[in-house]
Amino acid sequence: MLIAADKFKGSLTAVQVAERVTAGLRRIAPGVRIESVPVADGGDGTVAAAVAAGFERREVRVTGPLGDQVNAAYALRDGTAVVEMAEASGLQLLPEGVFAPLTSTTYGSGELLAAALDAGARSIVFGVGGSATTDGGAGMLAALGARFLDADGKPVGPGGGALADLATADLSGLDPRLADVEIVLASDVDNPLTGPKGAPAVYGPQKGATPDDVATLDAALAHFARVLAESIGPKALEYADSPGAGAAGGIGYGALVGLGASFRAGIEVMLDVLGFAPALAGASLVITGEGSLDEQTLHGKAPAGVAAAARAAGVEVVAVCGRLALPAEALGRAGIRRAYALTDVEPDVARCIAEAGPILETVAERIAADFLV
Repeated sequence: MLIAADKFKGSLTAVQVAERVTAGLRRIAPGVRIESVPVADGGDGTVAAAVAAGFERREVRVTGPLGDQVNAAYALRDGTAVVEMAEASGLQLLPEGVFAPLTSTTYGSGELLAAALDAGARSIVFGVGGSATTDGGAGMLAALGARFLDADGKPVGPGGGALADLATADLSGLDPRLADVEIVLASDVDNPLTGPKGAPAVYGPQKGATPDDVATLDAALAHFARVLAESIGPKALEYADSPGAGAAGGIGYGALVGLGASFRAGIEVMLDVLGFAPALAGASLVITGEGSLDEQTLHGKAPAGVAAAARAAGVEVVAVCGRLALPAEALGRAGIRRAYALTDVEPDVARCIAEAGPILETVAERIAADFLV
């Protein structure tokens, strides 16, 4: 049995999911051989998944989304770093109920990338998602040596809103080590930078942006791309329309245009980094999952990626989840034979969240009864 599940957000980490499923399986089938590869798709939990796979956790102090100092971690092994932007610039770093859609910055994400370079990373998996920011990656690039100036020659303020005042952009001071490092932008979204499907319109409201804020941010990011085009040429505008440019408040754009990153689906990158294929080779059944199996799951989320890789190898897949919002036909098309939800055991959603661990063990017992006995 191979357990390759993502976190149950707000309840269990991916590692805890694997531990609870293992406990439930072994109650029914104590002799079963179980291996676990906790997974992530580039968003929250990506560093934790890498550490569980044997990477070394490194902690540094960086600038948080509101400008204060925060602790952030990245993972390192054999010259490969896994950097999670949410560690430095994520929504989870904001005080409860506090949002700063116009002024939150990705500066700390740039500092986190610099720390990985300092540690000798030769390749970087840059997982983006769960951001508190919509600054197009300007803060990140500034932390790595870029200069963004207003008409008076002064640095523009933090956040996407301040980009409306941008007059000149200079990327010539970017850390020269970036030219010798392979950077992969790992994301589960393929939105462009601006427009109806862009970062402000689609994800801004999740970060506290009002309709007026969304319009301000969309115009500011479009202006950002135009000013960059004056500095580095028309490719700056081409990158703005590229898949992934709108990821994590547009930090994807900053990575593409300034860091020379290449875009890949986050779960595909992480399965490679975490060693999923060797683990899959010995498995007769894969158990994947996440907190909510819904329509979003089918568009680049971890369970869909795990199921696709397992199906290609001819291995059957079942899923565990807190809440199931997909019909059996949709699950089947995704390569998932059956899904087991916590709400099947405990209909009270609040209790499922509060007691997710024990309930998940009961769910795992049902899987063992169905497939191992």
